[in-house]
Amino acid sequence: MTAISTTKAKPTGRREFSAGKALSYLGMAVVAIYCLAPFYWMVVSAFRRPQDQFDNSPIPAPFSVKNFGAVFKPGVGFGRALVNSLVVAGATTLLTLVVGTFTAYALARLDFKFKNIVLGIIVATSMFPTISLIVPLLHLFTNIGWINSYQAMIIPDLSFVLPLAVWNLNAFFRQMPFELEYAAMVDGCTRGQAFRKIIVPLAAPGVFTTAIIAFIAAWNEFMIALTMVNKKEMQTATVSISKFTGAYGFDQPFGTQMAAGVLVTVPLVIVVLLLQRRIIAGLTAGGVK
Repeated sequence: MTAISTTKAKPTGRREFSAGKALSYLGMAVVAIYCLAPFYWMVVSAFRRPQDQFDNSPIPAPFSVKNFGAVFKPGVGFGRALVNSLVVAGATTLLTLVVGTFTAYALARLDFKFKNIVLGIIVATSMFPTISLIVPLLHLFTNIGWINSYQAMIIPDLSFVLPLAVWNLNAFFRQMPFELEYAAMVDGCTRGQAFRKIIVPLAAPGVFTTAIIAFIAAWNEFMIALTMVNKKEMQTATVSISKFTGAYGFDQPFGTQMAAGVLVTVPLVIVVLLLQRRIIAGLTAGGVK
């Protein structure tokens, strides 16, 4: 009688799973390094001494904050530029939320003719290249006296940020059950009260995510702010960085530009990292039925 082997074959699933998991981590690491390498080099260059700005070492030696001091020197105007960027981005975000929330709710909840066409037109407006709108906007704002004003930057920003906000919030409102409003109206609420007291609080994750996206887009905008403003005291931070001059007006101020870039970028990075769970929840909630 032959002996029956009791040895069990080892499953290969664990090995395959481990290999796939390792490849996934490797891919994420490559993407992270590719995306973070420019940011890392900007930070490193910002902390070099001005005389070491062409050094290629991966770590500045010695560390120096002279570039950050040069950014806020009298006459540079970068502090005022940061305030201008905050005003433009804040106003754009606020108007985007007000207009976008009502528009998205109407498209998601109300039945009217050509609703899908209207939504398609709204999305199509975001596809126009910025450069194609600069000349007509410049001509219009010159005629009505809006050049060198906040509204000359805020209103064009709305044309690019608002379609994205409407699309995102529309998807979020669509996945909410209609029974919420019906129950509120049975209890005596009007449609407006149901929207204000029931729908908007429940839509907070989507609204919050939209606000973050709108603020970042308006904060980073460059082309419109460069064209519509020619006074130094009205420049935004992105435009101010592009117009930095060197000590003698001819050399390239890499150090101060990198320091200003860090000051403009790091707050946004910190906000996104701290609120990433809310942002992801808001982006994914609209796709869940």
